[in-house]
Amino acid sequence: MAYSMTAFTRQTQDADWGSLQLELRSVNQRYLEPHFRLPDNLRDLEPHYRDALRKRLSRGKVECTLRFEPAHGNTTLRVNETRLATLAQALGTVRAQVPEAAMPNALALLDHPGVLESDGLDLERVQHAAHALFDAALDDLIAGRAREGERLAQLIRDRLEGIRSVVAEVRAHLPEILERQRQQLIERLTAFKAELDPQRIETEIALLAQKADVAEELDRLETHVTEVERQLTQKGPVGRRLDFLMQELNREANTLSSKSVVADTTRCAVELKVLIEQMREQIQNLE
Repeated sequence: MAYSMTAFTRQTQDADWGSLQLELRSVNQRYLEPHFRLPDNLRDLEPHYRDALRKRLSRGKVECTLRFEPAHGNTTLRVNETRLATLAQALGTVRAQVPEAAMPNALALLDHPGVLESDGLDLERVQHAAHALFDAALDDLIAGRAREGERLAQLIRDRLEGIRSVVAEVRAHLPEILERQRQQLIERLTAFKAELDPQRIETEIALLAQKADVAEELDRLETHVTEVERQLTQKGPVGRRLDFLMQELNREANTLSSKSVVADTTRCAVELKVLIEQMREQIQNLE
């Protein structure tokens, strides 16, 4: 199954100690790139969250935002005087070295990590709930990435069918293309009033046909299409392999275009490039 890298989920939990809200948002990224915004008193959760993401995701920029609201009346706030004194000493050093530097106000000091603490809060219960909430959110995020991935995979399969149709069309026109080449060569020779040597004409036609033969390109296009379909059914990340296959498909389409000697083949080559580019855009979203 192919997984998208784009998804979003929001999970909440209410209890006697307060409420938690956790959001996970993932978008395209070449590698796995997690970012966390956690409350200061729950910052210790980050290593667990990071390990869980690394075990279950391979690619994508993942933003994790956790919000915690303590229950009213259940806690009291107090200033950690030791922490505040340390901060004041550091600010004094800054003021002595850089007198023109602006000093923070009281609210900014209280917002500094560790200065304001809560009494009466069972932080262990909150952390346990935050662990469970993250696991549920990650399950939901992966389920969303799977649903979106299946939709993208279907769009890609539709384009693969389009490529197969174009390849079949070119194959069907190959005898006609060869005959048209023959007529064009005879017309050019006639225009120059050259003495027509049937053996020489056949030799020139054979050389021209060999130069414009696209059977190998058509075979490789069909092989790559089959491999793309196979990759869409594999377990694990497939985005990078599919991106490589798009390069190979595009290379064959370019060769087909360069060997084109009639308008129909040129048109088919252009249509192939359009289909390949449409797939490539969708594959950028796959893990």
